[in-house]
Amino acid sequence: MRFYIIRSLIAGLSIGTICSAAMAQTVIPLADFSSNPGNGVYSYASSTPATVIDLIHSSRPRPASTAQGELVLPSNVPTDIKIPAAVLVHGSGGVYPEEVTYWAKLLNEHGIAAFVIDIFNPRGVKSTGEDQSQVPFAADTADAFAALHMLATHPRIDPTRIAVMGFSRGGITAVRSGVTSIIKGSSPSGLHFAAHIGLYTGGCAGQLAVTPRPGTFSPEPMLFVHGDADDYAYMSDCQSYAQRINAVGTPTEFVVLPGARHKFDVDNSRLVNLPRNSKTKEGCPLEFDIADMKLRDRRNGEALSQDMAKKIGDALCADKGATMEGNHTARDTAAKAVIEFLNRVFKL
Repeated sequence: MRFYIIRSLIAGLSIGTICSAAMAQTVIPLADFSSNPGNGVYSYASSTPATVIDLIHSSRPRPASTAQGELVLPSNVPTDIKIPAAVLVHGSGGVYPEEVTYWAKLLNEHGIAAFVIDIFNPRGVKSTGEDQSQVPFAADTADAFAALHMLATHPRIDPTRIAVMGFSRGGITAVRSGVTSIIKGSSPSGLHFAAHIGLYTGGCAGQLAVTPRPGTFSPEPMLFVHGDADDYAYMSDCQSYAQRINAVGTPTEFVVLPGARHKFDVDNSRLVNLPRNSKTKEGCPLEFDIADMKLRDRRNGEALSQDMAKKIGDALCADKGATMEGNHTARDTAAKAVIEFLNRVFKL
């Protein structure tokens, strides 16, 4: 496993916007991308599974729903050449401008298509920062797999070279989409992501964290990028989690951004306080063992009753309050790491 500590000077920051933004373009419904659509916002069929168990067992109820995403194709690659792509999964604040203006643009510059999906707006939700129960976490993963299948039908895109890239809450999907039992249950065709990237990833500790065991995760590589000043999703938990995933067989890299906070990739360099946003305390010992569908205490491996899990959760896991701050230098360093990772994976 490779660990990088990247030291950067904080300079040249510009003022921008940090708020979420719904995609303003006309939304075009499509069953698939076989018609070779160009840049635009498209809606597509998905589902809203309630739990991770519903992602694993396709026979369980999965209410039909609609997702949407903005497709951004590179203009610097001949149209007869198959290109790689990435599905971008937003965090608790919903889609934000830099997903398109920075990340999709960056990917396009390197010959990679981007599909920036919007999980919240089609479900009538703007943000889940203060109440994550508004949209099940499993719905994010269902939308990402549905997006994967949409991209795989596009004549310009190579279905074997599609990555998933998640931000904060979206990082949970970036990790979960690499769990073998979830892939089998949510992608019966066998289609899977070629790589998994999490930026300031949530769900590295607590009930959303899947216990790493041999065979739990697929062999496709993972990249975590995290600021060491993040007080929303703690870097120490993600670094430990990445090490454990790597130890059971999935190639995993971790990039540390000194001084960077949560959502370092936005244009706005102002420190934003979020006193009411829910978060998981650093070092929360709970995790979910997907092999036997039991919550466990990571400290000793003990399977927990519902009452004991609640007791530990209330005492050691549930918390509120966090900060966010854009950092252009950290963002550019993260971008370099992401592109180098994808260049290796996609063999560009």
